[in-house]
This record gives sequence, C-alpha cells and structure tokens, in this order.
Amino acid sequence: MSFLQSILLGIIEGFTEFLPISSTAHLVIASSLFGIDQTEFVKTFQIVIQLGAIFAIAWVYAKTILEDRSLLPKLIAGFIPTALVGYFLYPFVKDVFLENRSIIGIMLILGGIVLLFFDRLFPEEKATYASINDLPLKKAFTIGCIQAFAIVPGVSRAAATIAGGQYAGLNRMKAVEFSFLLALPTIAAASGYELLSSGLSFSTSELAHLGVGAIVACITALISVKWFLSFITRRSFKLFGCYRIAIGIAFLLIINFL
Repeated sequence: MSFLQSILLGIIEGFTEFLPISSTAHLVIASSLFGIDQTEFVKTFQIVIQLGAIFAIAWVYAKTILEDRSLLPKLIAGFIPTALVGYFLYPFVKDVFLENRSIIGIMLILGGIVLLFFDRLFPEEKATYASINDLPLKKAFTIGCIQAFAIVPGVSRAAATIAGGQYAGLNRMKAVEFSFLLALPTIAAASGYELLSSGLSFSTSELAHLGVGAIVACITALISVKWFLSFITRRSFKLFGCYRIAIGIAFLLIINFL
C-alpha cells in the first residue's frame, strides 16, 4: 500500500464514517479497486484510521461532552450491547465477513432499501423526544442493541444508530447527533481492541501509513459531519438509499463478473 492509497482511504473513511452508507464497505470496495490485498495490516488500517474520524466528533461536540453530565450514562448504555457482541464475534467478523465481499454488497443493497422508507417508518411528527437529555437509559440501550447489527460489514453503524434513535423516539436531527456521539466509545473501543490484538507490532512504515490515514480521516470527517447536519435539515435519507443500492449492485457485478 502506497502513501497515496493511504491518503485516499483516509479521505473515504472520513467522509463516509458518519453517513449511513457504511465506511467499512467503502474501504473494502476502494481497496479492491486500488488492487490492495486484504492483508492483516490492511484490515487493521481500515479499523484504526477510524480514530481520526472520532477526533472530529470530539472536536465538534467538545462543549456538549464536557458540560452535559447526563450524556455519559446514555453513551455507556448504548455502548454496552455493541461491546458484548463485538467482544464475542469480532474475530469471526474480521476473518469471515471481511473476506466475503458478497455479504458487503448485499448489506449495502438491503440497507439502501430500508433508507428509502425511513420517512414512513419514522415520521418526524411521531418523535417523542426533542432532546437527547430526555432520552431514557433503556431507550439508549435499545439504540445500542440496534447498533450491534452494524458489526456485519456493509450494514453501516451510522445507519443502524440513526434508525435506532428514531425508533427510540428521537427526532431525525437528534438521532443523527446521538449517532455521532455514540461513535466515540464504539470506535475507540474497536480501534483500541484491534491495536492490542495486533500486539502493537508495526514497522516504521506501517505506523506512518496509520498516522497519515488517521489525520486525513479526521480532516475529511470534520467536513462530512458539518455537511451532513446541514443536508439532513433539508432533505430525507432517500438519496443515501439510492446511492447504497446503486453501489451495492455495481460492487456485486464487479466482483462476480469482471
């Protein structure tokens, strides 16, 4: 993997991490198109550069995180289901699901179909909570249970948590913001676990690739988050649904017929 490829993957990770289109799927697709083999380091790279993306969230929501004391228990409650599922299934997901690119394409398509009907499934007028502060802990735990499905590559953690947030009663904007915030413990734990599992045994070149990818992901994520917040106040999720279906079909055709 060249440094140019590390930069391109960092851009893709940062832009897609908080959108409901699956950053993992896009990194796998991009790696395939760039001719990058799914070695153990590449798999680690794809997970660890997410740390750069969550630094963007920590920066944007620093004041909220530091001042809102009711937020931490809700993030913990939302994180617990994913932590348990990830602890027991993570090795299987990394060694089996990430190797099966057809699963990624299928999940992109299925998730896209769900996004097409988001507005009907979760109408804004039926939202129960106008603020994350009003969200009960049991509802935060429910969101975490739905987020746990995103351990399957292609599902999209962002899509799962936004769906979970709206199902739990948050309006669209607050569901998106809770999705951003819940990424902090979720991605930090996944990246930390991956680093420890690797034994922190990286060459100087590999560390440089990780650093470049994470920094680029952070910068790109800042742009993506601000754009997404602006977009979602004016538009629905249908555009993302159509995009997921199109890229999922294209990816399946490429890996099976080309």
